[in-house]
Amino acid sequence: MIVLGIDPGIRNTGWGVIEQRAGALRCVAYGCIVTEPREAMADRLARIYAGIAETVERYRPVECGIESVYFSNNAKTAFATGQARGVALLAVAGMEVGEYGPGEIKLATVGSGEADKKQVQYMVRAILGLPHEPRPDHAADALAAAITHANLRVARMAGRTR
Repeated sequence: MIVLGIDPGIRNTGWGVIEQRAGALRCVAYGCIVTEPREAMADRLARIYAGIAETVERYRPVECGIESVYFSNNAKTAFATGQARGVALLAVAGMEVGEYGPGEIKLATVGSGEADKKQVQYMVRAILGLPHEPRPDHAADALAAAITHANLRVARMAGRTR
């Protein structure tokens, strides 16, 4: 099964594609869609949509794990991230999507919901057997979302969660 992971953001939207076969996970590809603040919001959102749609077309994932919006002290940033997340969800319409909070992804990947970005990168590398830590960190976070979805899917199928 091919799983797409997405770490949505208006400036950087990370994506990662993994394959789950016989309980083993393998990295297929990963990257980051970058937009510039000087671009019109509609153009930035169109670029994110096109990038995710192209990834779906190229790798043909059947399921998706996406990070939910984290609301901190900056409502403007959270709103923009929500818009990026919305166009990413539009690009994956029709496939099963699991939505996971940042702490849930960290817990499922690292074993601690308080893990930092370096710990996530390290564990994504270890879990997927990569020769180096995935960069940028947005791509690592997207791979972590895909890993979370794949592992929780197996647990759901076994009747252990959700």
